[in-house]
Amino acid sequence: INVKALFHMTNAVVPVMREQGGGVMINIGSTAGIRPRPGLTWYNSTKGAVNLLSRSMAVELAPDKIRVNCVAPVMGATGLLESFMGLPDTPENRARFIATVPLGRLAEPRDVASACLYLASDEAEFLTGVVLEVDGGRTI
Repeated sequence: INVKALFHMTNAVVPVMREQGGGVMINIGSTAGIRPRPGLTWYNSTKGAVNLLSRSMAVELAPDKIRVNCVAPVMGATGLLESFMGLPDTPENRARFIATVPLGRLAEPRDVASACLYLASDEAEFLTGVVLEVDGGRTI
């Protein structure tokens, strides 16, 4: 899903963006593609592919004035948290993971949304190929 969705989206959207003279794509990668966690090999691999695909597409589509960036969040408190932790979602297991995040919390939806808004904005008009880690410092 993580990689094939980008393939289909790109095939559908790039011709439209070329016709209109440019555009912005923002893909959702993950810190798992930068700093993998045990027990999540296939997820880590597909998110690593999203991170790299975004950079590769940025180089390929730049002549068409299409900017491609990626947001790579750390785990957030979603329905998939237990799957991403690879452990039962208990207060102790959450605390153990949060202890690995220098800013001391999980990602919130607003953190990811704010990063996406910035990358889509005119203020980021000279950014392409960025994998923006929204991770409270976890991948440092």
